Amino acid sequence: MEGTNLATLDPDGVINRNICVDRVIGCVVYPSAVVLEPGVIQHVEGDRFSIGELDGSTTDRCKQIAEAFIRSGLRCPIRPRIRQDIWVKLLGSVAFNPLSALTRATLEQLATDPEINFVAREVMAEADTIARALGVPIPVTIEQRLNGAAKVGAHKTSMLQDLELGRPMELGALVGAVIELGETLGIKTPTTRIVYGCVKLLEANSLR
Repeated sequence: MEGTNLATLDPDGVINRNICVDRVIGCVVYPSAVVLEPGVIQHVEGDRFSIGELDGSTTDRCKQIAEAFIRSGLRCPIRPRIRQDIWVKLLGSVAFNPLSALTRATLEQLATDPEINFVAREVMAEADTIARALGVPIPVTIEQRLNGAAKVGAHKTSMLQDLELGRPMELGALVGAVIELGETLGIKTPTTRIVYGCVKLLEANSLR
């Protein structure tokens, strides 16, 4: 899968043509925040920004970035397997973000409601299968991911915030990319496709 261009993330190949992969450092943003108004962000919780080279090496540029974050009072661990960290975050995002847009529910509600909980598990299981097929075993269970979301509490996902503010949602990056990866690998994602289709129509109607 190295060098594969995902149309859902870079439809015209602009990023691929202009940014060399050697210039990329992976980062997973964990803090939760709310956009109160343009340029005004309310921090809810979290202070960790995990970074890492895609090949797992520890480089001077990663050390410099981490030191700058730490001086600012934030946590910035340099991770040897940043791809795993990205998939752990995506495991929740691919399920919770679109479901929150459909239901207007908070993370806590999504993680604890029995019916929605079932759908979230199915979406996560499909993403987990894709990650493992790519050689990236996710080091947390779906149960642990659900419990982690419940602990965040009454937080609205970024996708729900975008919907409420009438902005385009990150459907391609958070959900479409997982479906596209599944197609490339020959892995079916039926539940994710249903959720994706529903939210895509919701977005189209909300922006009309």
